[in-house]
Amino acid sequence: MIIADLTLNRLNEARRRIEGMVHRTPLLHSQTLSARIGAPVWLKCENLQKTGAFKVRGALNRLLTLSDEERARGVSTVSAGNHAQAVAWAATSADVSSTVVMMEHASPTKVRASREYGAEVILHGDASAAFHKVQEVSDERGLTFVHPFDDADVVAGHASCGLEILEDLPETGTIVVPVGGGGLSSSIAAAAALSGTEVDVWGVEPTGAPAMHASFSAGQAVQIDQVNTVADGLGPPMAGAINYEILSQHARGIVLVEDSEIVSAMMVLLERTKLLAEPSGAAGLAALLQGKIEIDQERPVVIVISGGNADLDQLARLVQGEAC
Repeated sequence: MIIADLTLNRLNEARRRIEGMVHRTPLLHSQTLSARIGAPVWLKCENLQKTGAFKVRGALNRLLTLSDEERARGVSTVSAGNHAQAVAWAATSADVSSTVVMMEHASPTKVRASREYGAEVILHGDASAAFHKVQEVSDERGLTFVHPFDDADVVAGHASCGLEILEDLPETGTIVVPVGGGGLSSSIAAAAALSGTEVDVWGVEPTGAPAMHASFSAGQAVQIDQVNTVADGLGPPMAGAINYEILSQHARGIVLVEDSEIVSAMMVLLERTKLLAEPSGAAGLAALLQGKIEIDQERPVVIVISGGNADLDQLARLVQGEAC
C-alpha cells in the first residue's frame, strides 16, 4: 500500500535513521483520566521528547536525507516555535547551518531555545507573513526549506511516534492527536493504516485555528484568513496538502475545542498526572474531557501530549485564571 508517497518500508527506514538520536518516549497509563473519560487512557509523552516536542522526529529525518550540496548551503524553516527548535537542534547535530523565521509574537522561551540550539532567528510578522518571509530568505541565500508539516520526509519521521504506540500497546482502539498543519496527526494515521491496524485516529484543533477542519469541509487543503488561539503550536494559517490527503482518507475526523477547554486540560494534566504540557499538547485531552470524540470504552485510548514547551509567563497567567 502507498499513502501519499509513503510506504511502511519508508516509515521504518525513517525510524531506523533517527533511532538513537531521539527518545522513545514513554506511554503512561492514567487511572484518573481513565475514570473521567470512561475508557483505559494512556498518554504518549512527546512533551518529554528532545527539544520538548515531537517535531524533532520529522526535522531530523529530513536533515539526514539532505544531499551534500544542500547540507553545504544550509536550511531554513518557519515556525511558531517547536519546529524551529527541532530544526535548529537537528541541523546543529548534522553540522548544517539553519535559519528560522518566527512570528513577531512567538514565545520568548521558544525563540531563546531556537537560538541556543544554534539557529539564526528572524522575527517577522504574523504566521502568513512569516511564511512569505522564509521563502524570500531561502531564495536569496539558496537555503533548502524544511517545511514544518507538508513534506513526506517530515511525515515519515513523525510516524515513528505512531509506530511506537502500536508496538507498545497493540490493543489501542483510538489515538487522539493535536492538529496544526497536520504533520503529526497524518503521520500517525499513515502508520496505523500502513500497519494494517484497526485504530481510530482523531485530530483536534482550536476553534481559533481550524485550518484542517475547514479543509475537511471544503474537500481540499485550504488556507484560513485569521488565527487566534492560545495554542501557538496549532496555529499555522493553512493545512498541509499531503497531511490533508492522508487524514481525509485515514482519520475518523477533526474536532474543535475552545481555548478555555485547552487550558482546563492543561491544568488537569499538571495537577493529576504531574505532566507539563503547553496548550498545543493538551488539545487532545480537552476534546476527550468535553466528550467530543466517539470512543470504544473497551479498548485503550491514547492521547498524544505533543509538546511541553510552555512559556512560564503565559503559564502563570493561565494558572491565575487570566484571559487567554
